[in-house]
Amino acid sequence: MGKPDVYSWRPSPQLKAELEEAAQAKRKSVAQLLEGIAREWLERFSERGGNDHERQRRIRETALKSVGAIHGNDPRRAERSHSGLRTRISLQHAP
Repeated sequence: MGKPDVYSWRPSPQLKAELEEAAQAKRKSVAQLLEGIAREWLERFSERGGNDHERQRRIRETALKSVGAIHGNDPRRAERSHSGLRTRISLQHAP
């Protein structure tokens, strides 16, 4: 399989040394190591692939931070709130 595109970036000397060391430990070239890292990242974070269950868990966790609940023993609370609000509005706008 050919590789049509070339990407260029300048890692810090420390990061470059760490990448070279990791590639050598895995008996791969730095390019092969980086391709594997990129594929793993895309599988984990891409909407098209990766672990959909984990992505859905993160979405739910984020959404639940802004969701609230009203606790109480009055099953007709919503009805009472609606009528109370209507009463207050009509009193404010009464001639």
